[in-house]
Amino acid sequence: MPGKNGKRKQAISLAFVCVVASFVFTADFFIKRYFLANPSFESIPVIKNILYLTVVFNKGAAFGILKGKTSLLIYTGVIFLLVFLFTVINERRKSVFFLISCGLIMGGALSNLYDRVFLGFVVDYIDIRVWPVFNLSDSAISIGAFLLLLSEFRKPKKI
Repeated sequence: MPGKNGKRKQAISLAFVCVVASFVFTADFFIKRYFLANPSFESIPVIKNILYLTVVFNKGAAFGILKGKTSLLIYTGVIFLLVFLFTVINERRKSVFFLISCGLIMGGALSNLYDRVFLGFVVDYIDIRVWPVFNLSDSAISIGAFLLLLSEFRKPKKI
């Protein structure tokens, strides 16, 4: 059982993860709401032949799998977030690298879960033409998972 100093460090670590997660969630929320309020039914080139803004309403998970299984995806998302949060809280090696990774993953997962619960689908909008359309949350989850994997090979700096 952590002492007073350990509980304080644990609270600071969790707060840091929540700040990163909140940033991801908020940024993606406002981008998605912009596209919902201003729907465009064509791809808008940002960098010609490389990056487009294409709004897609994804009723499945990554790559469109489990299309129409919104309830299953919601339950799975809630369970994932609870297990992930439990893991973050109980992890002893809380490097800044680890905490940023966890914040990115949690923020992205929360944002997509929010869409599924309140819209029934996830709003995707980043189109690089060689990959299915995705969003900022998907990017945050992928980057966070990569950084988390990378953190396993680094000597952590404790905070």
